[in-house]
Amino acid sequence: MSKSPESKRRSPWLLIPTLYFAEGVPYTVVMLIAVVFYKRMGISNTEIALYTSWLYLPWVLKPFWSPLIDIVRTKRFWIVAMQLLIGAGLGGVVLTIPMPGFFQLTLGFFWLLAFSSATHDIAADGFYMIGLSQHDQAWWVGIRSTFYRLAIIAGQGGLIIFAGMIESNTGLADLDLTVIAGKDYQIEHQIDPSQLRFESEAGEHQISIHPNTLDIALGSQSNLSYDSLLAMVNYWNMNRLTLSDSADLRTLAFTDHEAPENGKPVGNTGIAYIGLSSQPQTDEPVVVNFGHESGDKSIRLLTDTRFVFHKDDWNIPFLALIQLHPNLKTETAATFRSRSGNITLAWSLSFLVISGMFVFFFLFHYFVLPKPDSDKGMELENMTVFAKNYIQTFVSFFTKEKIGLAITFILLYRFGEAQLVKIAPLFMIDSIEAGGLALTTQEYGFIYGTLGAVMLTLGGILGGFVSARQGLKFWILWMALAMKLPDVVYVYLSYVQPDNFYMIATMVGIEQFGYGFGFTAYMLYMITVAEGEHKTAHYAICTGFMALGMMIPGMFSGWLQETIGYQSFFIWVLIATIPGLVLLKFIPIDPKFGRKTSISE
Repeated sequence: MSKSPESKRRSPWLLIPTLYFAEGVPYTVVMLIAVVFYKRMGISNTEIALYTSWLYLPWVLKPFWSPLIDIVRTKRFWIVAMQLLIGAGLGGVVLTIPMPGFFQLTLGFFWLLAFSSATHDIAADGFYMIGLSQHDQAWWVGIRSTFYRLAIIAGQGGLIIFAGMIESNTGLADLDLTVIAGKDYQIEHQIDPSQLRFESEAGEHQISIHPNTLDIALGSQSNLSYDSLLAMVNYWNMNRLTLSDSADLRTLAFTDHEAPENGKPVGNTGIAYIGLSSQPQTDEPVVVNFGHESGDKSIRLLTDTRFVFHKDDWNIPFLALIQLHPNLKTETAATFRSRSGNITLAWSLSFLVISGMFVFFFLFHYFVLPKPDSDKGMELENMTVFAKNYIQTFVSFFTKEKIGLAITFILLYRFGEAQLVKIAPLFMIDSIEAGGLALTTQEYGFIYGTLGAVMLTLGGILGGFVSARQGLKFWILWMALAMKLPDVVYVYLSYVQPDNFYMIATMVGIEQFGYGFGFTAYMLYMITVAEGEHKTAHYAICTGFMALGMMIPGMFSGWLQETIGYQSFFIWVLIATIPGLVLLKFIPIDPKFGRKTSISE
């Protein structure tokens, strides 16, 4: 392939690593980091899964506008322009995070990032093919794929760990509440009006919890007492500002919220009052996350785990209702921890780092990327020919033999995983009370961004190796099972809710290795579908259907999880993998395909 003199002087080591690292980062931000970001900012699982799944749409539509990148300007132009636009979009995220309507505003900038990233993918892949000889393309494909995966590790691992470090080292100091279940304690707790307004405390501004140790009597209470108290606590937490204006808090009545007696007795309860020790010095809200940290899981929090205080309501506490399991007979204890890192600052700085990274990429590639002679737009007089070929490309794809079966398989092979990938991060960082594992942001970043990404890569490498030895047809069933069966680890984790970090990391590593191994079969199958004339365009169409297969299940996964809970949801994920396994029996695969064949990304 002919190259300009300037192109020949440029080492691919200057181009390929940086180009494909830049390709992987925005995809990681939009598809993976945004999920964790919104969860830490207090958005519900339903909204997170729905709206971030819509962000797959640019990759679904990518095959339809990819030919336009060949027509308008050069691949080099599109690369540097999109990198500048990605940097600007990330800057927009930084500016809008502190705003009241941050969810809608940042989501708009994520849409900009998604379309810019998909366009950058098209231009970068096209530049790779025209900027390198066929020999160099084959030699550099491994480097290209490695740096793309390093971008995932840097984003989902390094960046999230960075955000977690800022969260842990800003805001207010953590404060623990010890809950002791034993005998000879107060049998029944009611709301104490004297605790419904805090006095300013001398010393450092911090979280304040009354009492410091909460004693709850072993045994049970009537449904009437429990239901009435729960209703009163929830009513206070939702209306505390209005109720706190009462002239006499001691006469505050909650009698309208009593519930009729029904059912069996329930475990005894206690109340913790959570506020701040003094008035904040700024107008920034103070977010306190409160939940089970360690100890007996028979002691559980019934109320919300996220409390937001402002400058004018710092001394009006939220009520945390804590309950013992009614079958608990022996003395035991648990620790509940309140955390209040500056989440807004942490994520603003994190996205600012990525924005600055893309300003660097823009400047670097603007001056370093070569200008191959073949990198030019289509002449205007060829537009008629282009339009005819454009239509023919799609016609030839949809008239392939058994194409309907192939498309169905592409859409359903990851039906279960498409739901899992949206909910697994939320499960990892959700509170124990909500059914999650209550990992910190740093812990999540390490598990998924480092260990998980490494195991995913190793699984993919092994998948490519065995496919090259005995072919796709021989291995596809085993690869599919390896991808789907390890999902059972999430069922186990949701039922046990272990607090052993290393055990959680090991189980996620096993699941990610199986996913990487099985995903190789999926990519190879799409190559078989794309074989023939227009294979590049047809493969792009396959990837569009792949993105659609991730988008639609992901959209309803959050609603489904919040409706049925984490435990039932992960069982459903296992059931949802069955259609993809059944279709393996019907899809045609050449037994020779994959043997001694170089596999590109």
